[in-house]
Amino acid sequence: MTTTRTWHVEVFLYEEGDHTKADAVLRTDAGTEVRGSGVARRNPADREVPEIGDELAACRAFGDLAHQLLEAATADVEQNVGAKASFTE
Repeated sequence: MTTTRTWHVEVFLYEEGDHTKADAVLRTDAGTEVRGSGVARRNPADREVPEIGDELAACRAFGDLAHQLLEAATADVEQNVGAKASFTE
């Protein structure tokens, strides 16, 4: 039997001066919410290309989100099996 689940990720981008902040929020169909964040800073000597800051900040937010999700999965496994869990990436 095949089961399909849908998880949603929203990315929020905030730009202030030379800094761009991104928050990536994952919401599962079971009601779990996991958040990651990232920041990018434009060198004042560089041209202003907002999309680059968005991409870097979002990339860092997704990386943080992946880390948070792995931490949550590890904790869930340890709680369910009653032993220390270790995952390799």
